[in-house]
Amino acid sequence: MTKHIFVTGGVASSLGKGITASSLGRLLKSRGLRVTMQKLDPYLNVDPGTMNPFEHGEVFVTDDGGETDLDLGHYERFIDEPLSRDSNATTGSIYSAVIAAERRGDYLGKTVQVIPHITDEIKRRITRLAVDSVDVVITEIGGTVGDIEILPFLEAIRQFRLDVGRENVCYVHVTLVPFIGPSGEQKTKPTQHSVTELRSRGIQPDIIVCRSEGPLAPDLKRKISNLCDVPVEAVVNAADARNLYEVPLIMHDEGLDDYVCKMFGFSDTDIDLSEWEILVDRVENSTIPVRIGIIGKYVALPDAYLSVVESLKHGGFFHAADVSVEWVQAEDVEAMTADGRLGELDGIVIPGGFGERGVEGKIAAAQYARENDLPCLGLCLGMQVMTIEFARHVLNMAGAHSSEFDPKTAFPVIDLMETQRDVTDMGGTMRLGAYIAQLQPGSRVAEIYESEVVSERHRHRYEFNAKFRSRFDESDFVCSGTSPDGRLVEFIELKNHPFWIGTQAHPEFKSRPERPAPLFREFIGTALARSEGRNPHLPDLDLDIESSSLSA
Repeated sequence: MTKHIFVTGGVASSLGKGITASSLGRLLKSRGLRVTMQKLDPYLNVDPGTMNPFEHGEVFVTDDGGETDLDLGHYERFIDEPLSRDSNATTGSIYSAVIAAERRGDYLGKTVQVIPHITDEIKRRITRLAVDSVDVVITEIGGTVGDIEILPFLEAIRQFRLDVGRENVCYVHVTLVPFIGPSGEQKTKPTQHSVTELRSRGIQPDIIVCRSEGPLAPDLKRKISNLCDVPVEAVVNAADARNLYEVPLIMHDEGLDDYVCKMFGFSDTDIDLSEWEILVDRVENSTIPVRIGIIGKYVALPDAYLSVVESLKHGGFFHAADVSVEWVQAEDVEAMTADGRLGELDGIVIPGGFGERGVEGKIAAAQYARENDLPCLGLCLGMQVMTIEFARHVLNMAGAHSSEFDPKTAFPVIDLMETQRDVTDMGGTMRLGAYIAQLQPGSRVAEIYESEVVSERHRHRYEFNAKFRSRFDESDFVCSGTSPDGRLVEFIELKNHPFWIGTQAHPEFKSRPERPAPLFREFIGTALARSEGRNPHLPDLDLDIESSSLSA
């Protein structure tokens, strides 16, 4: 029978429940177990798709078009398994389903209540992941114990253990052990209070993961064990790590996966962490500096571009490069081009986004990169502004724009497809999820992917306007990838430029630390060559990248 692990958190948000869950998933997969993951979010939005990035950070997109919480990106990067829209559920989606069922008469006129109807729907969301091809389902509960919004979820997972049997459920609670500077002590009281609150909801944690700045002393572990009623070996210390990808190794050294396997009876699952250890070693030895600017409008909240940043790091790991991200507010680009600061970067990424603010700055960045041989990678809206820039400044289409931002432009080089114009539901015009693209033989993009057929995930509404394509085809601008029917442009590139490539897709969603997304890998390689050209005396590293088992 499928086993279930529920990860909750207390004391404060942003303690690292998602990384803890992801790390445990990686450890169990390294033992040969089949793992999938899920996030239950207590907010009332049906999904994060309409939320401002300043509110909730990045919207992660799955192959089947689910707009989900950014933690699913961590899950996929760690366990290297594609997830689906079923791997994220919110209070809003759960209540919507229950109300719809009530309207259909599914409850036969009964009074609809939080218990049992809402809790039953939550349990249904958990159960539908427990298919025959999965050994372990790891479910993270968003928010912290004590939040009023989280109560139905805690009640549901309390009931779940009774439904499927105690031997099939493990509760992991992530909490804080702060260091109090004046007294020079680590304090366990926040953990004690958090566990007490959880137990008041009927859940006794099986494992307590203690987040701390430094290692916990053995006597503190024993104290937490005694006061929180868990075995001392079930008190796991997750002290601050040197890098994100070291966390699974720390968790393994603390015995987290050993204890979980003992609980579930997985006694014959030897672990093989060799590939992950190679990855961590590569991360530690990625020291060649390379500076990448992200030209964005949400740069005050880096989580808005989380997958982009991680993908840049993945490309850096491949080349032993230490990627330093420089956050560039789109509105500041013109000033930075004037005083030369933009040219000090080794490459720029123009990421996706919605809304008019900052678009002119992104266009200016694309122009500077094109004219000064600065490596430039455009993602979604980034590809669109690169198209607009080329139309304006090379093809002499004065005022060329996207109809999203200027409905009256004479040259709407970016526009809605004809089939979308009469759709009144804006959500119905979105292209979401994985789509196949046919790449032009001999193009730079085809060389990078080493294939002429690729699949990447999308999240956008506007497209390259095919009415103007012939104008572009007569220039150095190459539409190097299209939809299989040739109607939609998926990739663009520029002849005789080190790297000026854009894609309508979001390849960052499929990048992995040990297998970087091809476009990011080659973008970092080109940026690194520019950096080394300007700094020829960088030290050589004794890293045989090509022979590594992690080479893409």
